Amino acid sequence: MSGNPDDERLEKLREEKMQELQEQAGGQGQGGQGNEAAQEAAREQAEAQQDALLKQYLTDDARQRLNAVEMSKPDFAEKVKQQLTALAQSGRIQDRIDEEQMKGLLKELQPDSKSFNIRRR
Repeated sequence: MSGNPDDERLEKLREEKMQELQEQAGGQGQGGQGNEAAQEAAREQAEAQQDALLKQYLTDDARQRLNAVEMSKPDFAEKVKQQLTALAQSGRIQDRIDEEQMKGLLKELQPDSKSFNIRRR
């Protein structure tokens, strides 16, 4: 990544977790419980990586706005987080995203609202 100490620590944790998962997979064989634990660990690792990327690329105000959206619309917030993570990993985010840019991104990703026309007869 960029040589940041946090990045190096995150990479080391990732490698340790992958080693641990490989050892579990080798020792457990086809055990269903071991597979579930490995999937859970992989999911937690992905979430930790996503959180690290969001902390790196979002300002505090932008993270607060995203957290507010997550409280009201968790599915939509997850979609936004995935999009931001993909943009960050592909290198398309140059600077940190501030609150105004986050507002624009949320509007852009927001699904089209359905309008209802109610007529009385």
